[in-house]
Amino acid sequence: MTTQNKVAIITGAGSGVGRASALALLKEGYSVAIAGRREDALRKTIELAGDASSSVLAVPTNVCDPVSVENLFAKTVETFGRVDVLFNNAGTGAPAIPLEELTPEQWQAVVDVNLTGPFLCTQAAFRVMKNQNPQGGRIINNGSISAQTPRPHSSPYTATKHAITGLTKSTSLDGRRYNIACGQIDIGNAATEMTERMVDGVPQADGSIAVEPRMDVNDVASAIVYMSSLPLESNVLTITVMATKMPLVGRG
Repeated sequence: MTTQNKVAIITGAGSGVGRASALALLKEGYSVAIAGRREDALRKTIELAGDASSSVLAVPTNVCDPVSVENLFAKTVETFGRVDVLFNNAGTGAPAIPLEELTPEQWQAVVDVNLTGPFLCTQAAFRVMKNQNPQGGRIINNGSISAQTPRPHSSPYTATKHAITGLTKSTSLDGRRYNIACGQIDIGNAATEMTERMVDGVPQADGSIAVEPRMDVNDVASAIVYMSSLPLESNVLTITVMATKMPLVGRG
C-alpha cells in the first residue's frame, strides 16, 4: 500500500506537535483526519495544508468522551475508507503547584485526557483495524520525556505519561493477532506554544530556574512520518526525540 492510499488520525491536531505531524504526513501523500476540541484551530491546520487541504478531514472531538471518539473514527472511515495510523497526541497538564495542593478535580482532568483519551482512541482503532482489508494498522502514542523523567510539580502529567508506556506495551502485545503495531514517541522540548515558557526559564530539580534549549517541532514530525512509513512487519516500540542540550541526561 502506497502512502497515497494511507489514512491517519491525529488527535490534538490544532496546534504544536499534532499540527506539524498532520502537515508532514499530508506532504507524504496521506489522507489525514485531524481531531481536537477547538474547531477554529483545526480550520487553521487545514489552511496551512495548502494544496493538500482536500485530503484533510476535521472532526471536533473530545477524546474523553466515548461517543465523540466513535464519531471521529466513523467519519474517518466514511470519508477515507480505512484507518492505517492513529497518533494519540492530545494531552494536557495541571498547574505546576506542589503535589499536596492539587485538587482531585485537577488530577482527574489530566488522567481523563492523557490516559483515558488514548485508551478510548486505541479501542476504536482496534475495532476498525482488525476488520478492514488489508487488516491491521499502526498506533503511535505521545509519551513525552515525562514518561522517563519527571519535572518538579508534575505528578499528574508524569503519572499519566508513565502509564502511556504500559498502554503502549499492552497494545503492542494485544495487537499482534490483528497485525496492529504500536509504538511510543517521547518528545523533549519541541518549540511549540506549550514550551514557550522555557525561553524565560523553568524550575529545575535543584530548585533553580534555568533556560532550556528547544528544537524545531518539524524534527518531531519527521519522526512520526518515519514511524508511520514502516511496513507492519517492523515497529519502533520507543523513540526519544529531544533538544540535544536539554537537561534530561545526567544530573542536569
